[in-house]
Amino acid sequence: MQTKNGVTLLLHGENDTLIWGMSNAERNRRLAETLQGAKNTQLWANLTFVSDPQWMRYIHENPGTVLTFDGVPVLAHLRDEDDAKALNEKRVPVGATVMEYRDGPRIHNPALRKLETPFVRELTASTVKDIERQSYFGAYKGVTDVLTKYLWPELALILTRFAARIGMTPNMVTGIGAIGCIAAIFLFYYGYFWTGMAAGFVFMVLDTVDGKLARCTITSSYWGNIFDHGLDLVHPPFWWVAWALGLGTVGLALPEDQLSLVLIVIVGGYILQRAIEGIFIRVFGQHIHVWRPMDSWFRLITARRNPNMVLLFVSMIFGRPDIGLIAVAWWTLISLAVHMVQILQAGLVKMRGGQIISWLEQEQG
Repeated sequence: MQTKNGVTLLLHGENDTLIWGMSNAERNRRLAETLQGAKNTQLWANLTFVSDPQWMRYIHENPGTVLTFDGVPVLAHLRDEDDAKALNEKRVPVGATVMEYRDGPRIHNPALRKLETPFVRELTASTVKDIERQSYFGAYKGVTDVLTKYLWPELALILTRFAARIGMTPNMVTGIGAIGCIAAIFLFYYGYFWTGMAAGFVFMVLDTVDGKLARCTITSSYWGNIFDHGLDLVHPPFWWVAWALGLGTVGLALPEDQLSLVLIVIVGGYILQRAIEGIFIRVFGQHIHVWRPMDSWFRLITARRNPNMVLLFVSMIFGRPDIGLIAVAWWTLISLAVHMVQILQAGLVKMRGGQIISWLEQEQG
């Protein structure tokens, strides 16, 4: 099978069991088409097994490498026709570099900011549900906020499965979420804070679902990423400003000078935090959140949308959305200070001739 990006994909065996609504052969084809710089690459895949997308990327980047499961070839980067012949006979080619899954090799995934042993499983009707669960959680970022990581993964899994079964695209999910996002702005503005938080909750969960659906069904697209990440980047300041203006509707308006200061801190702090993160990537070639274990831990609670919503939710329990907004301003200021310290520390390391290497990569080494 020749894919659009020039990969020759040889599929061994047959498997009628569907995963995420598609055949294993189709899944492997989609995975092969995501490979960068893949022209003239020859890959071999055993359809008896299904594996995490990381494995195909890793095999593609390491010619002559064979991934095995209990000694049975699963994926391989072919060097010549003899390799293909050996693999079709379920033998490891002579001179190949073998990675045995049972040995627990760990791979660093910079896109998802984690270090792990990606899954490999035999795909059957009795294992497919569990495999889908594994592939779903395998698509989760290892470094993210506390709500995304711990609160709604199970709910998002149900919704991701449902979306895949009925043929929804990630962009459809993002579009529905965008409606909730925009609704939250208007609801906050008119002082309907609980209803606005409900609309925001729908958006936040679907913001997880669209990404997982794209990764699990291998349907990511350039414009889909722009739509999803652009919405993520732009909307938070609108939420906080709408919340601030809505306080007047419920009789809890902040004094004008205090309101101005709070909004300058929240909006300005958010923009500066994002700018620092971008500068860190450009200068040091790493996400600021994966440099050291402490940086990854702080990502759980740093002043992004979801942790800020926790502060506002708690304030609503006590009927004081005004105090919640002030708490968001203080937490934004503290988080900004932490980010500034992080980038200054990295700059000092580089000035002294050191390298900024993710602790996840160091663990892999």
